[in-house]
Amino acid sequence: MARSCTTLDLSAFDTTRSAVAEDPTVGRGTFSTVTSWEDGARARTVARSFSIETDEPAPLGGTDEAVDPMELLLASVGTCLTIGWVTQAAKRGIDFRDLRIDVTGDYDLRGYLALDDDVRPGFTSLRYTVQVDSDASPAQLEEIRQAAERTSPMFDNAKNATPITGEVNRV
Repeated sequence: MARSCTTLDLSAFDTTRSAVAEDPTVGRGTFSTVTSWEDGARARTVARSFSIETDEPAPLGGTDEAVDPMELLLASVGTCLTIGWVTQAAKRGIDFRDLRIDVTGDYDLRGYLALDDDVRPGFTSLRYTVQVDSDASPAQLEEIRQAAERTSPMFDNAKNATPITGEVNRV
């Protein structure tokens, strides 16, 4: 089956862009998820009508039956950048024969295991590599990379601190 950037519905994208440009309040919203503990380290997250299973690897007490939450962050960055690459290519009339984004994150378990207060429990660094098969020039691909990074919500969330608050409700 042939793939193409042209299957992206740019008219819907442009309609939304115009509506938000005219009235910025139209572009404000909230995404929500609900995560329920299943058993051990396993959990199920529901987002709209979709479900995602998570677990920890066996060395961390899990059963390794599902993706680790840290891997979900990598997937979020990779999928959001992929959408950005396709969108930016389609806007420029460029097509890809193939596109793959590999995202890697380094971690140090001393933070997660509370062995060293100076080591953060999350990733110490993230990096990605784009593998693209296209007739686009290197300059066009660099322009797409910069635009995809600049407009990617997940790239922004991973790169910049996003305020987080929490609360506990006893039921």
